[in-house]
Amino acid sequence: MQPFEYNLHEILEKLAAKEFSPAELFESCKNRIDSCEKNIHAFITRTDETAKAQLDKNPSSPLAGVPTVLKDNLCTKGIRTTAASKILGNWKPPYDASAWKDLREAGAILMGKVNMDEFAMGNTCGNSAFGPTANPNDISRVPGGSSGGSAAAVSAGYVPFALGSDTGGSIRQPASYCGVYGLKPTYGMVSRYGLISYGSSLDQIGPFARTVRDLQLVMSLIAKYDPMDSSCFREKHPDFTHREDVSLKGKKVALVKEFQSFTLDAPIAEAMNKVKKILEDEGAIITEVSLPVIARYAVACYYALAMSEAHTNLERYDGVRLGYTVKDATGIKEMFERVRSYGFGSEVKSRIIAGTCLTEPVRCEEYYVAATKVRTLIAQEFTRAFGETDFILQPVTPSLPPKIGEVDEDELKGYETDLYTLPVNLAGLPGLSFFTGYSDTLPVGLQLIGPRWSDPELLNAGVIIERHTGSPKIANGGLK
Repeated sequence: MQPFEYNLHEILEKLAAKEFSPAELFESCKNRIDSCEKNIHAFITRTDETAKAQLDKNPSSPLAGVPTVLKDNLCTKGIRTTAASKILGNWKPPYDASAWKDLREAGAILMGKVNMDEFAMGNTCGNSAFGPTANPNDISRVPGGSSGGSAAAVSAGYVPFALGSDTGGSIRQPASYCGVYGLKPTYGMVSRYGLISYGSSLDQIGPFARTVRDLQLVMSLIAKYDPMDSSCFREKHPDFTHREDVSLKGKKVALVKEFQSFTLDAPIAEAMNKVKKILEDEGAIITEVSLPVIARYAVACYYALAMSEAHTNLERYDGVRLGYTVKDATGIKEMFERVRSYGFGSEVKSRIIAGTCLTEPVRCEEYYVAATKVRTLIAQEFTRAFGETDFILQPVTPSLPPKIGEVDEDELKGYETDLYTLPVNLAGLPGLSFFTGYSDTLPVGLQLIGPRWSDPELLNAGVIIERHTGSPKIANGGLK
């Protein structure tokens, strides 16, 4: 096997045993990227030379010499950060995102910044000023979004792990589509400092990897209190230590009553039955919970809040302080119009307009304020549900990844997709997207949801499931 083919823990073991060196690992990953990137288009910015220069800087650190990539809405000091938008131009932040700073200090080296839907608004990784990214398992299909570049990079073997962000499913959906593991942590578990915001009360940074154990290692490094983020938790550092003695015996795993009538593609339905059987064989009790408020109001509530927050967060892109600008405008109004007309893509513009309308004084009480009240009801409904069960099992999406450029005309299925992912962000809960197997060449994923701050327990449950389903293989990346 080539060094790039190993997962994170295997890489660390082989580096420690000197079976290959950090330089050989770097060259192996770089060659893999060079071979597949023309088919996948995961990168916006590559940093090969910077990464190579860092190889021997922290030889005794936990991740010494291990390559990674970052979604391009995570700030990197002196390295172009675009959020996949023309409006940021060649902006180079003067600081690092805290999550990347933690990984860099642990010895990780950055191979580059990867593609995403512009400002994290989308679910295909096609709403990017730099073009779409392809799914490494089938390059005619989408990798999911908005963190599609991160998921694709891990799936194709570019790197053993990556960071993305999840505002309404943007880690879990691409992890499912690309056949890797992805964790959306509890809101506040990982610092958001240095993350370019879409919806500040919904965004959360999280990892992708090819095993649950690798997710545990990454979380042990980035889940910590950060005084630079006022929403970051202040409790003691959670214990993400990998354990082999964990058990699901007596644990209750619930299905959502209101979701049972939704139509699932055959591979997703089969995966649900397969995982239910695994859980029962492990001693778990399969139950049912009712979430009527979530089923009826969560999608409308999410979009009211997300678009309102996007409208506020994107006000700063005005052509004055950072990024793209014009120098021949006749006044401020013309400058703003030209900068934003050119700099923002159509999806971002539509969400800004919607958020502007929702927060106008004449509508604010009716929509935005009402949505904040519904959000409280949603959080309370989840709290009651987790008083009766330990985890909730459900699909990430009702179908396998669509073709690139394919328009989904089934509005009900689109609603169902949102309903599986968005409520987790509204309540600030952790969600684990896990691999269950393949349908022909396409991977099939499901998700497990836990109560707030149950991230370590959620990953322990994932470890048990992984023993039965196995780890995903590296995708062929479009190579013959």
